[in-house]
Amino acid sequence: MKLIVGLGNPGKKYENTRHNMGYLVLDKISDITNIDVDKEAFHGIVGRGKMHDENVILFKPTTFMNLSGTAVKEIVDYFKIATEDILVIYDDMAIAPGEIRIREKGSSGSHKGIQNIIDMLHTEDIKRIRIGIGEPESKEEAIDFVLSKPSKDEMDLINEAIDRAAEAAVRSIYTDFHVIISSYTGGTP
Repeated sequence: MKLIVGLGNPGKKYENTRHNMGYLVLDKISDITNIDVDKEAFHGIVGRGKMHDENVILFKPTTFMNLSGTAVKEIVDYFKIATEDILVIYDDMAIAPGEIRIREKGSSGSHKGIQNIIDMLHTEDIKRIRIGIGEPESKEEAIDFVLSKPSKDEMDLINEAIDRAAEAAVRSIYTDFHVIISSYTGGTP
């Protein structure tokens, strides 16, 4: 069983905000694979299906970003999903809009959603795809920045990144993850 998690915040208020990049990528994956993400369970919204003969779960935690690990741990424990079969997709302020970064493991880089997942699963060995959203002018504006919508120009770039991230996530089901890293980021982990 493979698990692809898209991080975000639930509700109309947060739709299409910078902090909901994981949800937007998961929506794109759902479109590509025809796996409907529409069932409420495990403190989130779930879709189950097959990709290249692999059983796959697409999952959007609805616990709000900072408690994403609670929902992820619940679904991981229920389905007994191995850590190496988890992929988490989320926004990153340290990356320019339109860029993606793919890593096999690492620290949270101060992202509270992935940090909560790391804390709940007791490991940093979690595959991830980060979508660049750019940085606010000052650190004091960070919360307002991530909870606001990108400009049209930024969103054009971000939409391209969403497409690439969704494609990378789908390919990760049947391709070695090191190949995914090299293909999408020029070999930079």
